[in-house]
Amino acid sequence: MTFQEFLHISFSPVNTVLSVLLILAVTYWLFTIITGLDIDIGIDADFDTDVDAPDGQIHVTDSSSDFIQFLKFLNLDIVPISYFLTIALFFTWLGSFYVEVYFSPQLWIAVITVFPMFLLGILFTKLLLRPLNPFFREINHKGEKPHDFLGREGRMKSTIHGDKTGILEVFIGSDPMTLMVKSKDGEKIEHGTTVIIVDEDPQRKFYYVATEIRF
Repeated sequence: MTFQEFLHISFSPVNTVLSVLLILAVTYWLFTIITGLDIDIGIDADFDTDVDAPDGQIHVTDSSSDFIQFLKFLNLDIVPISYFLTIALFFTWLGSFYVEVYFSPQLWIAVITVFPMFLLGILFTKLLLRPLNPFFREINHKGEKPHDFLGREGRMKSTIHGDKTGILEVFIGSDPMTLMVKSKDGEKIEHGTTVIIVDEDPQRKFYYVATEIRF
């Protein structure tokens, strides 16, 4: 296969989107490695999860939604989602590329095959990363005891208000940790806001945060 043929298949009507996403993912990781850039993608969702460890892992309770349970099945409570999605995207692109090379299906068939390719991609990614789970667990267990989070500042990764649960990122040294949090007084706290951890749930399921400490 010549380079021109490679480019033609990579940027066929079906593969163009996958190729562009893969290029963006590689660019992101290059910037991250070279400059330490952290591109922040906001999440605004109401989670029903359980944080019961000082490492910041998201532990899913038995009553969680099917979607959250599916994320746990993929080990996304252990593996960073950015790693997982990048590898899954690569497998999806690779599968779609070789389908185009060997079968050259009609456009609508090629589009339909992308979806099972993505499902296979995330399953292959789970299997590929499984041997690394102890490594990711070890990274996540560098934290301190839960009470040591009290008084620390962090940055919101989602918007919270009322009884809604959101995600907070805190740093212990150079190690980022993810905690599930709620607004102390129910006030609305926007994504990206710097907050202070002021209290914790008695069962350590989540922490309470506020924009300032009130006496």
